[in-house]
Amino acid sequence: MKTKEKTAIFMAILAAALYSLNSPVSKLLLAKVSSSIMAGLLYLGAGIGLVMVKFVQKQMHAVTNEKPLSRKDAPYTAAMVILDIAAPICLMAGLTMTSAENAALLNNFEIVATSVIAFIIFKEKISKRLWTAISLITLASIILTVKDASSFKFSFGSLFILLACICWGFENNCTRKISDKDPLEIVIIKGFGSGLGAVLIAFASGEHLPEIRYIFCAMLLGFVAYGLSIFFYIYAQRTLGAAKTSAYYAVAPFIGVALSLIIFREIPAVSFWIALCIMVFGTYLASTE
Repeated sequence: MKTKEKTAIFMAILAAALYSLNSPVSKLLLAKVSSSIMAGLLYLGAGIGLVMVKFVQKQMHAVTNEKPLSRKDAPYTAAMVILDIAAPICLMAGLTMTSAENAALLNNFEIVATSVIAFIIFKEKISKRLWTAISLITLASIILTVKDASSFKFSFGSLFILLACICWGFENNCTRKISDKDPLEIVIIKGFGSGLGAVLIAFASGEHLPEIRYIFCAMLLGFVAYGLSIFFYIYAQRTLGAAKTSAYYAVAPFIGVALSLIIFREIPAVSFWIALCIMVFGTYLASTE
């Protein structure tokens, strides 16, 4: 394995570790912050945080050879922003209706969405091993989504999280098309575009801003779990591609599950543990493909 690829894998895993904070900490904040406002604050925190990083770079006269976004990148950039408005709103709505560990584990469905979209639309190659991983992760996601197997009732919270994963699957592939451009610029556009969009939707639906301390906490979480995480994710995509980066990023839900179990001290149902075992095996196949 080349040094460049090893570095890209490290960045993908680092991005995952930072993002893993999202579900458990957001679940705590959602007791005080409405879902759409929360989604907006997370992205605004990412945008503002990376503007500060860019400012520090300039003050230190750091030389970068990053290419700025061009006019031909506009369709992918616009799609990226729109999808990043929808995805976190769906995730936050889902978190209000399901447990944090359930939500964290379901985030692995993003591998399925990203890989299938990369295969169908962008013609990325997927091996038999990765197809097996996709099948296992999908099976685990179905187990987590079915609330009552006897009457086949679905958990609406889980469905919202799966919808968020599909949005992020499309968004990952759009970002892949512009991943050779300046990652700071991409995340700043994501942050302000998606953040302001989500906040405007929240205000239009009658939601209100929370206390300033909760605004600060949500934005700090956004800087770490979204801003820095996306920044490293984009660097990884340059070398690994959308499908493989998503596979390495798959460690995030498991870290999120561990944090959720520690923070909330909930004992999940048997179906959760069955899904967890299947998901672990599927993720192992994906990440070692």
